[in-house]
Amino acid sequence: MSGRSRLVERVRGLAAGDGRVLIGIAGCPGAGKSTLAGWLATALTAAGLPAVWVPMDGFHLADVALERLGRLGRKGAVDTFDGHGYLALLRRLSSETGTVVYAPSFDRDLEQPIAGAIAVPPDARVVVSEGNYLLSAAEPWPGVRAAMTEVWYADLDDRVRLDRLTRRHVRFGKTPEQAVRWVAEVDEPNAAAIRATRARADLHVDIDALALSP
Repeated sequence: MSGRSRLVERVRGLAAGDGRVLIGIAGCPGAGKSTLAGWLATALTAAGLPAVWVPMDGFHLADVALERLGRLGRKGAVDTFDGHGYLALLRRLSSETGTVVYAPSFDRDLEQPIAGAIAVPPDARVVVSEGNYLLSAAEPWPGVRAAMTEVWYADLDDRVRLDRLTRRHVRFGKTPEQAVRWVAEVDEPNAAAIRATRARADLHVDIDALALSP
């Protein structure tokens, strides 16, 4: 059985009981969390287990709020997210299975959250969500961890990760020099804190071994 098939079967086993399954995917910036989450939701749905991808990035504070708080220059740090709002949504997704629940998305072209963009219908057996801080010990993130059925950690070689991350920043508007500086001064300090939470994950996933296209 391939690595991809094992992941699908793992979730299928978790979904054998009652209730909706919430799978979280943590990891450093650029590790491939979104790629894994999107693939997993699609693969589960194709296997007859309806799944929806709900990214934690929808809970980025808007730039106007970050500007007011003096945090815009380090967007992506743990205190630039509405963690309590994210936790409230996860609890709704777990308990409100008789109606559609709407979740925010994140538009990378605008670099802004978009409210009510993702519909999670009653028949969704699995919600896949990914984010940097799902395993953080700072409040309210332990509650986020507790709301998840499992949290996986996406592992990727740092050289590959940093190259992908820098190219992503350039693709969405930064100059190469700005991208390199942002990675060094913002993303990598965040990555160090995220990496320290790795041991709390239920499963470590080798992104390279899955050969998923970013």
